[in-house]
Amino acid sequence: MKIYLDGKFVDAADAKISVFDHGLLYGDGVFEGIRLYGGNIFRLEEHLERLEQSAKAIMLDLPLTRKEFSEITCETCRQNNLRDAYIRLVVTRGPGDLGLSPWSCPKPSVFVIASKITLYPQEHYDNGLAIVTVPTRRINAAALPPTIKSLNYLNNILGKIDA
Repeated sequence: MKIYLDGKFVDAADAKISVFDHGLLYGDGVFEGIRLYGGNIFRLEEHLERLEQSAKAIMLDLPLTRKEFSEITCETCRQNNLRDAYIRLVVTRGPGDLGLSPWSCPKPSVFVIASKITLYPQEHYDNGLAIVTVPTRRINAAALPPTIKSLNYLNNILGKIDA
């Protein structure tokens, strides 16, 4: 599998980011989860617009234009010979000093992963599935607006663990 990482396509085993990347350390970044159906990326323009809005909301200057993001997203799918896939487009604040200061990060990091995804076993589509309500609460929208697709997904992970 080929991953787009900061300007080049690399093998998945070689796709590495710094342990000082603020996306890893603090969840400081944005992403889009995008689907590819039959060789066509579903609503790519809308996803890229939302990526821009999310980045603006956290004052993250995107290092690429919308056209460049579109091209690398499409090329990542082509590099992996995919017709149906899940695409994860991520922009982190980039590596910087320890501490919360975003100004210590001189350059954002960008990576795009395109791969097959299996959300549920086929039997769930055929027979349905049981669901539960969990005690994990959503983050208050006044604290972190849900319109921002940030790298902070801990709340969702805790909900899945509760389930």
